[in-house]
Amino acid sequence: MYYPIPDIEIERYLEEDVPYGDLTTSLLGIGGNEGEIIFTTRQRTVACCTEEAGRVLEKCGAQIIYSVPSGSVVEPGTLILKAKGQAGALHGGWKVALNLLEYASGIATNTAAIVDSARAANPEVSVVTTRKSFPGSKKVAIKAIMAGGALPHRLGLSESILVFPHHTVFLGGLEPFLDSLAALKKRAPEQKIIVEAETPEEALLIARAGADVVQVDKISIAALSKLVLDIRATCPGVAISAAGGINADNAAAYAATGIDIIVLSSVYFGKPSDISAIINKQP
Repeated sequence: MYYPIPDIEIERYLEEDVPYGDLTTSLLGIGGNEGEIIFTTRQRTVACCTEEAGRVLEKCGAQIIYSVPSGSVVEPGTLILKAKGQAGALHGGWKVALNLLEYASGIATNTAAIVDSARAANPEVSVVTTRKSFPGSKKVAIKAIMAGGALPHRLGLSESILVFPHHTVFLGGLEPFLDSLAALKKRAPEQKIIVEAETPEEALLIARAGADVVQVDKISIAALSKLVLDIRATCPGVAISAAGGINADNAAAYAATGIDIIVLSSVYFGKPSDISAIINKQP
């Protein structure tokens, strides 16, 4: 069960598309005719946001007849959502519901493919996604990546500690910061401290200083493989995450290095799922 997207968001989606009603349906005089809308997949898909798409249609006045739960893996031609109601309600919610389904299911499907590939190479690896979702889409994006089997890396700046070089530049550099790492851990005893490294040498310094997680950015797979061995030999309690340019083509290779965590953004920007929406008039 995934946390539902709040009503205020659903209403915002509708307000963007139907701020003053549906002019075409109104002028054609068909709004009161009874009909149904049927959403089916054209490809193998991890369905996502069927619940929210259904609520879009309900807010327009339609009644949901059938819906698969988010996270369902469905084959081409599968019915994932069906509603009935007056044509005005069906046309009012049609594109908003379809857009939600296609974009969210696309992210979920892309995520599942990467998770499956990475865990085939390293069953213990965790796949997490960054906060680089398009502004305004975070709630949909987070639901979608979780439907695909991943978790969020950071939900925002307020709930996690991740120290970048952009931070340490204000502290005199990495090494002066690492000298104060023990004090930082005492100030936030319930939080894990993640520190990003730009080179394998920095990663070893960070691990030896006692960070909970060393995050490496854009390090080659060959260098990462050696780094994992070095950190495991000297600092076995430190987790290792890799970020930067990880996608469906190379996730398995990164996972095979033995890292603990893959951090990526690529799932947000893949192709949406191909979903069909048909509106029929009821006899």
